[in-house]
Amino acid sequence: MSNKPWTKVYPKHIPETLEYEEKPLYSLLNESAEEFPDKISISFMGKKLTFKEVHQSAQKFASYLKKIGLQKGDRVAIMLPNTPQAVISYFGILLAGGTVVQTNPQYMERELEYQMKDSGATIIVTLDLLFPRAASIAGRTDLKHIIVTAIKDYLPFPKNIAYPFIQKKEHGIVVKVEHAGSHHLFKEIMKMEVPSERPAAIDIDEDLALIQYTGGTTGFPKGVMLTHRNLLANAKMCSAWLYKCRRGEESVLGILPFFHVYGMTTVMILSIMEGYRMILLPKFNTEMALKTIQKERPTMFPGAPTIYIGLLNHPSIQKYDLSSIDSCISGSAPLPVEVQEKFEKVTGGKLVEGYGLSETSPVTHANFLWDQPRVKGSIGVPWPDTEAVILSLETGEPAENMEIGEIAVKGPQVMKGYWNRPEDTEAVFKNGWLLTGDLGYMDDQGFFYVADRKKDMIIAGGFNIYPREVEEVLYEHESIQEAVVAGVPHPYRGETVKAYIVLKEGASVTEEELNAFTRKHLAAYKIPRIYEFRKELPKTAVGKILRRELVDEENRKIAQEKKDA
Repeated sequence: MSNKPWTKVYPKHIPETLEYEEKPLYSLLNESAEEFPDKISISFMGKKLTFKEVHQSAQKFASYLKKIGLQKGDRVAIMLPNTPQAVISYFGILLAGGTVVQTNPQYMERELEYQMKDSGATIIVTLDLLFPRAASIAGRTDLKHIIVTAIKDYLPFPKNIAYPFIQKKEHGIVVKVEHAGSHHLFKEIMKMEVPSERPAAIDIDEDLALIQYTGGTTGFPKGVMLTHRNLLANAKMCSAWLYKCRRGEESVLGILPFFHVYGMTTVMILSIMEGYRMILLPKFNTEMALKTIQKERPTMFPGAPTIYIGLLNHPSIQKYDLSSIDSCISGSAPLPVEVQEKFEKVTGGKLVEGYGLSETSPVTHANFLWDQPRVKGSIGVPWPDTEAVILSLETGEPAENMEIGEIAVKGPQVMKGYWNRPEDTEAVFKNGWLLTGDLGYMDDQGFFYVADRKKDMIIAGGFNIYPREVEEVLYEHESIQEAVVAGVPHPYRGETVKAYIVLKEGASVTEEELNAFTRKHLAAYKIPRIYEFRKELPKTAVGKILRRELVDEENRKIAQEKKDA
């Protein structure tokens, strides 16, 4: 195993290779419903559902999908926040032999139309509030059926009575949909008898469980094809990594949206597989999250840096008891060391950084939570059965240790390819390796480090500058809540470094002070030449800061200035 130096630092409880059962993804729910029938599977704003209830609901949903014409392999879109319906729909689609298309509830008509056309989805499951959007684009896509649900459908009394009034006050609309024709009500489907039909037969290597659209920060989003085996393998790896977690005993906080592959795997699929209780929140609100943690006592909290930052900067965080939190793996964006240390101090739990892509179901690397010292600033080591290598930017061959190159990965969690995009698929695979587009390096022990996205690297005056390095320094400043660094055009240097800053509430700092601060930690050519202070930064639904959107905004501004000159 000389080509896997990281296995030497594995704790004894983590095997280098795992055994994977030949079974479809939906079997995880079947098995947990049998093993833990009366155990709580979902806790949602006071409503509790057992594993048996979730399984029976998924069976009803599967039967109804087939009744309205779903054929094996047909695509069904889920456009829902984290709710019981999102879990039931997901496993119901798989039980019926369909393929899930996860869709961001924040999508507007144009984005939704693109994704429905590209995926060829024939059915969409969505909220009553979002029904007008789905209905408006249905005629221009392959959508034949819209299944509508509401947050109140799974709220306990009296919240279910009060919620429509709150919804009307917040959004200014009340949507009424009849259960007829091509429109279907989720709550009516759940009134059916539990069917006895067998679930669909699945080829776990060939049949798609999911088409997961990439973030689309550049160009149009691409549909990542993930098979049943891909997702099962990654969930199994996740379970092996979390070896101190007890089957049937843990409670997982579900803030990460399930329409993002990271939340889907590390919260939903893992919880269903291991018999954990999922504590679901339909949206991230710091006050609600803190209250939920204190009341529901989650032990696991997968998240993203912006979620942890948001909680840490809540003015009343000290009033809440967060001590139940034992283990957290952060993903979707680089985790600043400062945030990691503060969060561990507040909760007493462990927070480590992981790494992955939509194309890898998603996790490939993580730091160790227990029994081994973690390495600050590192994304950790590859998971069992996962190979990783740094490819030289000059030769394309494996690079020397500590040499920056492109991270490439192999493993059973790696996608089948991009949906209907053979050329794009071919472009990201090289000799069996998936090219991640991320620049990084590996140390002598096999720990990996991300320098930056290949396309985000700044070249100023001939020097390569990695935004993450500059951001790490900025996060150390006591006044800064969020920071992102990007390269912007410069007449002399080609590009120069610009920092976009969000300050903590009540804090203030000048550009001169930030210059003096960064000069203590960075070479002169890496220091931001331009600062822009903002109230907030553009982000994806999972909290990943959209650096590319800021760069595009800058380019448009420069183009307009030239036009006006």
